[in-house]
Amino acid sequence: MLPGFEISDLRDYPSLTLPEETGETFEANAIIKAAGGSAHLPGVLVLADDSGLEVDALDGAPGVRSARYSGENATDASNREKLKAALAKLSPQGPFRGRFRCCMALVKDGQTLHVAHGSVEGTLRLQEQGSGGFGYDSLFTPEGFIDTFGVLPSETKNRLSHRARALASMKTWMTQNL
Repeated sequence: MLPGFEISDLRDYPSLTLPEETGETFEANAIIKAAGGSAHLPGVLVLADDSGLEVDALDGAPGVRSARYSGENATDASNREKLKAALAKLSPQGPFRGRFRCCMALVKDGQTLHVAHGSVEGTLRLQEQGSGGFGYDSLFTPEGFIDTFGVLPSETKNRLSHRARALASMKTWMTQNL
């Protein structure tokens, strides 16, 4: 990712347990996770993210509850079904404006050093298209495309994604400031 940095992930720290995501925003949850990891890893830069789907017609829902939209034992399929049902009540055809949003927080020794944001705008449909990706990908068509993330090649999705955009922003900041 960046010259001079050694990258590891949570698999390298199996005993580390992150705190519950109790924030009301993606930024708050990213900071909660990064600060939680930082508490167990003194002197280490800890990067964490939180992300999800926002639908304008649903006042930003599912939002920070994207992974648990259909309840605490939610699955990707149950979340998509709940979303399709909520949107169908508003209009039987759509499409509906929305975005995937990501926030990344970089923390060291409990101090938040930087927060980066990324999003990808698009539309949501009521009929799923494709089985690639995960979560809401089969319902989301990014701007400038006719197919959903469930159909688009992973290289295309990864280039456009909210996480890729947040990470690019974070990388720029790190290069200039660390």
